[in-house]
Amino acid sequence: MEAFHGTTILSVRRMTAQGIQVAIGGDGQVTLGNIVVKATARKVRRMHDGKVIAGFAGSAADGVALFERLEGKLKAANGNLTR
Repeated sequence: MEAFHGTTILSVRRMTAQGIQVAIGGDGQVTLGNIVVKATARKVRRMHDGKVIAGFAGSAADGVALFERLEGKLKAANGNLTR
């Protein structure tokens, strides 16, 4: 059995007159070998009341598990990412 794979996530951060602006996006495609299994996967999510944006590329199952784990850590640390 072949493994599921996620693909590209791109993030851009820049300083503007309004402050720091961030853009993040992903292609939303999950493949199994060379077959597209899902073309509309959600690889970019807002977390912690919309204050954190996260995305994953790589193994789709691992990415979903890491999203859940990061959300738990954010709640435990009250959103403090520098801890």
